[in-house]
Amino acid sequence: MDQDLPGGVRLIVGVDETPAARWALAWAIGTARLRRMALVAVHVSRAPVHPFPEALPVQHAIRSGEEARCGEVIAGVFEDVAGGLPEDLHTVMVSRVGDPGYHLVDLAREGDLLVLGRSRRGLLSRMFLPSTSMYCARHAKTTVVIVQQPTPPDEPEMSEDRSRRFWSRRHD
Repeated sequence: MDQDLPGGVRLIVGVDETPAARWALAWAIGTARLRRMALVAVHVSRAPVHPFPEALPVQHAIRSGEEARCGEVIAGVFEDVAGGLPEDLHTVMVSRVGDPGYHLVDLAREGDLLVLGRSRRGLLSRMFLPSTSMYCARHAKTTVVIVQQPTPPDEPEMSEDRSRRFWSRRHD
């Protein structure tokens, strides 16, 4: 699924099946069109694989299967967000296995734009799975844009009145 990556300035977007990643992809498609940039969609599977899959034929098969699944994830998210790959953009899909933050930072060159979604995660999830967006913000040598998933209509944000009451109770 890895094609030759385009030269020049690129917009690299991390893609997975979360709502936040879908928002990030929609933002990335619009920005790539506006700035006439090549779009590189990346999905990294966290599947545990041996660091040298060539040494073990079974591990090589697992890695190949995961990379194929990554391509399916990217295609599915593009289908949901844009009705398929945008024909007016030079789009490349990249599939990797390993740590998402590491691979995204590795792909992004100086001058590129790296776009990620930021989802709402619980405390337990944050403790056991490090934040990819925070890793990229700390380590990337390029501009990082983190797209916040909007608040759903059934979960209104805390109003100023509620916030004041909450804090006044906490400090009494």
